[in-house]
Amino acid sequence: MRHILVRVTLFSILLGLCAPPIAGASDDSENKEKPFALIFGTVWGPDDLPVYGVRVLIRRSDKKKPQWELISNHKGEFAQRVPAGQADYIVWADPKGYKSLNGGKLSPGGEATVHVDYEERVNTALHLK
Repeated sequence: MRHILVRVTLFSILLGLCAPPIAGASDDSENKEKPFALIFGTVWGPDDLPVYGVRVLIRRSDKKKPQWELISNHKGEFAQRVPAGQADYIVWADPKGYKSLNGGKLSPGGEATVHVDYEERVNTALHLK
């Protein structure tokens, strides 16, 4: 009797693993990511070395307020996904509140305009003074 119970249990487990998904369960089309482009860049200091820990702000050129705020990593790099499709983005570094190791203050450089066409990676650089 015990062997039959074990076999029925194992059969039920195997049947559950091989069964088709239940209707209404999530399929791949629901979990698919929307297409995106990637804005990738590096923040450079006045000594032409990458700068860690600086705020980077990104906005669409037709907007006034930044839509994304990032912090540059240990290599001075940042990356932000944006919707795929033709658009211009304004990217700038804000060193306000940044404290360098030697105690010097950094001032912002200019803004960079980044144009995105499709699903692509666009590289840029931000230079601080």
